[in-house]
Amino acid sequence: MTGAITTPSVFDVDIPTLGPETFELDHVEAAAYYRDLSQDHWIARGLMGFMILDYDDVTKILRDKRWHNAVSKIPEMLGIESTVDPDAPPSILAAEGDVHVRLRRLVAKAFSPRSADRLRPFMREVVNELIDPVAASGRVDISADICEPYPIPIICELLGAPREDWQSFSRWAEDVLRIFNGTALDDMDVIVRARSELNEYVVGLIEQRRNDPRDDLLTDLIAAEEEGDRLSTAELVTMVNAVIVGGTDTTRNQLACSLSVFAEHPDQWRLLRDHPELAPNAVEECMRHFGAIRATGRFASEDIVYRDMLFPEGTLVFTSLSTANMDDGVTADSSKHFDITREPVKGRTHMTFGSGIHYCLGASLARAELQEALPILAQRMPDLVVDGEIAWKPVTSGIFGPDTFPATFTPTR
Repeated sequence: MTGAITTPSVFDVDIPTLGPETFELDHVEAAAYYRDLSQDHWIARGLMGFMILDYDDVTKILRDKRWHNAVSKIPEMLGIESTVDPDAPPSILAAEGDVHVRLRRLVAKAFSPRSADRLRPFMREVVNELIDPVAASGRVDISADICEPYPIPIICELLGAPREDWQSFSRWAEDVLRIFNGTALDDMDVIVRARSELNEYVVGLIEQRRNDPRDDLLTDLIAAEEEGDRLSTAELVTMVNAVIVGGTDTTRNQLACSLSVFAEHPDQWRLLRDHPELAPNAVEECMRHFGAIRATGRFASEDIVYRDMLFPEGTLVFTSLSTANMDDGVTADSSKHFDITREPVKGRTHMTFGSGIHYCLGASLARAELQEALPILAQRMPDLVVDGEIAWKPVTSGIFGPDTFPATFTPTR
């Protein structure tokens, strides 16, 4: 009698194992290592979970609703026993199932391309204000002088927070985002205090907008309604927190990563300066070639059989977005070189914004911010050159980019 055929567990199959030494590679070495590995393997075993390397597999897993966003596991992975705000409703960044569908349905219009477009004049104003102090000297720390301060005024304008509150908002955002640092456990007091102060501020702002609606995101979120369903005050506060978490570090690091690529490709920098209409293409190519989000985590919400392997409930996987972005099928000419005139391949776009139900909610805003910043920087900071060493964040950072980025350029008025 033939025994029943059982599906082998992913923990028992013979697949490549990523040793500790792979985490000592710099980002260039790591990218090359994973690209080479992906030529023969779609999956590898890592220290905390499994790395998914192939474009099609990354896409399928991100679109499979049985794989839940691992952002909810971050406190547990960092050894944090209690949540920052235990009474807060689920964040759209971590919610799943019907809860996520409801939140996404209610707020989708507020995050539309049209909503982002109304901020474009303000984005240009912010970029020019940041360049003004350094334009005549021709010397800049891209990270500290341009990229770090860029997103906060835009987030504040998006929410309708007045200019006099920008500095407080910046401090709260910086402290709240410590939850994603390796030192989060030591910083919990700072994180909790910042979240509490921010929540109190946002509740006051919500009351103001209910009495005095304006042309901003918060007013749109308050007015959002679907078949009589609305966001509660607590849900509005949580949504604002999600906007800060999802729209601050991502934008500043992606802009810095993009500028580092242009510094390596001066011909492309000149091309963007002379043809600012290429900005939309340039943004997509920058995010494909060097995305600030290198990977994203998912865990199996139940036992999942995929590719004839069993992923037991709770199994953690990391979809390598950066490796998927270098797949031959993502570029029409199968070339990996950086080219801002490249047209995206239909149906196989870059994965830096993710895919599936957790596709970046603020993608339209991020695109607009980058599309407005890059051509202005190309015109006002010509002949951009790295001046010394760029100090990069650890390759294991959830959002990757430079800590310091010294550069020179031809001075402008």
